[in-house]
Amino acid sequence: MARIDEIESDVFRLSIFSTESGFQYNAFLVRDEEPLLYHTGPKSLFFQFSQAVASLIDLKQLRWISYSHFESDECGALNEWLTIAPQAEAVIGIVGAAVNGEFAIRPIRSLQDNEVFSTGKKSFRYLRTPHLPHGWDAGLLFEETDRTLFTSDLFHQNGDVEPVTEASLIDRFKEVLHNSQGPFSNYIPYTLHTEQMLRKLADLKPKTLAVMPGSSYKGDGKSAIEELIKVFQEM
Repeated sequence: MARIDEIESDVFRLSIFSTESGFQYNAFLVRDEEPLLYHTGPKSLFFQFSQAVASLIDLKQLRWISYSHFESDECGALNEWLTIAPQAEAVIGIVGAAVNGEFAIRPIRSLQDNEVFSTGKKSFRYLRTPHLPHGWDAGLLFEETDRTLFTSDLFHQNGDVEPVTEASLIDRFKEVLHNSQGPFSNYIPYTLHTEQMLRKLADLKPKTLAVMPGSSYKGDGKSAIEELIKVFQEM
């Protein structure tokens, strides 16, 4: 079963390390009146992730499923989750819903940039971030109550690392970028709009960064993202 760690109040990091890929697949369950799952994990890991979620909530109570962009680790098991949780609804950006909507077995709720929805005690803001980390459908969720930013592949780290850290993630992230070769070169592209989008994320002043592959981060999220901007400028 996936390792479970509570990284913020009622925000649980579910993690499975893959020896094949050399990094962790992390999903995040937000336990609230209307529970939310961020990242579905790939189909091959659905059983392990669903067992972990079932240890925290009744699977039939899962209400929302979200992810950044169309990719197997982000949403590969979406239909498996929609099947096991009959009242669950996928909620993503308007572009993702438009171009990938037929992938899901039930209609997807689409969100405009900066649209906010509530799961009960927690409030989520959708942030459209095309090509950050990658894909023109990309977007991120920011939980405004406890100031948790779900960063997807931003701050990607390899290895079977600790669940959460207060140390800088930059050196680990730089290693991933510098080792990306062949079809994985330009893994996270730097466009004319990248810095502007990152500065908007920094301005949110997140206290927790919920990272998909690697350790999550607790601390000064604004400074962490500003460090990230310098890394991209040096690429």
